[in-house]
Amino acid sequence: MVNPKVSSQPKICYRPIRPSDLDILEHIHGRLFPIRYESTFFHDVVNGRDIVSWGAVDSNRADGRSDELIGFVTARIVLAKESEIVDMLGYDSAKSDQTLVYVLTLGVVEAYRSFGIASSLIREVIKYASSIPTCRAVYLHVISYNNPAINLYKKMSFKCVRRLQGFYLINGQHYDSFLFLYYVNGGRSPCSPLEILTAIVSFMRSGFKSVAARLCRNGSRKISRRAKCKESHSLVSATPNKRNVAVECSGYECV
Repeated sequence: MVNPKVSSQPKICYRPIRPSDLDILEHIHGRLFPIRYESTFFHDVVNGRDIVSWGAVDSNRADGRSDELIGFVTARIVLAKESEIVDMLGYDSAKSDQTLVYVLTLGVVEAYRSFGIASSLIREVIKYASSIPTCRAVYLHVISYNNPAINLYKKMSFKCVRRLQGFYLINGQHYDSFLFLYYVNGGRSPCSPLEILTAIVSFMRSGFKSVAARLCRNGSRKISRRAKCKESHSLVSATPNKRNVAVECSGYECV
C-alpha cells in the first residue's frame, strides 16, 4: 500500500531498513521517482551492502501495517578525494582518510508528508556522519524543479554550492541539478578569494601596528635617555670640579 490511510494519532518511529522491506521499498521508489533503479540497488540497501539506510513507520496504523515503510533515506560513505566536491572541502579533506556521506535517495509517501519525516530522516544521516571522525560533510543532488526538497535542505542549513547543467536524463530530456552540502566535524569550504584578501589585509594591519608600537617604544626610550643626560649635565654644571663631570657622564650613552 503506497498511499496508506493515516492513523488518527500517528506515531512515527525510525528503524534500519531490513530485507523484509525489499518489495515495499522498490514499490515506493517506483511511485515517487522518475528515475528507475536497478534491482541490485534495492538488494544492497536492504542487506546493508555499502549502503546505510533508515526507514520510517507509523506504529499506530490500524490496517495491520504498523511496520510497513512510509518513508526512507539511503546513503553511502565515499572517499572525499574521489568525490565531485573535493574542491569544496579545503586542503585537509583531500587526504586519503577523509570521507563524506552521500545521500542516494530520500522519500516519504504522500499521505505522511506533513509530519516532518523527511527532515527527521536527514537528521539521522547527519547524526551518523557526525559519528564518523573522518567524515567532513553530507552532500546530495536535487533536481532543479523539486522546490519542496530544495526548501527543506535550505531550512536544514544545507548550502547550495553548485548547479549542474543537464545532470539528470529523464525520458530523453535533460534536467539541471542543485548540489547541496552540509559540513560536519569541523569540515569547511576552502578560503574564497575575498577571505584570502581579508586575511592579507588583516595581517598587514597587524604588522603595521606592531612596527608602529616598536617605533613608539624606541622613541620613548631615546627621549627618556636624552632627559637623563640633560639632567646629569645640569647637575654637574653646578659643580666646579671638572673631574666630577667625567664621572657623572660615564654612566650614560649621551647622544
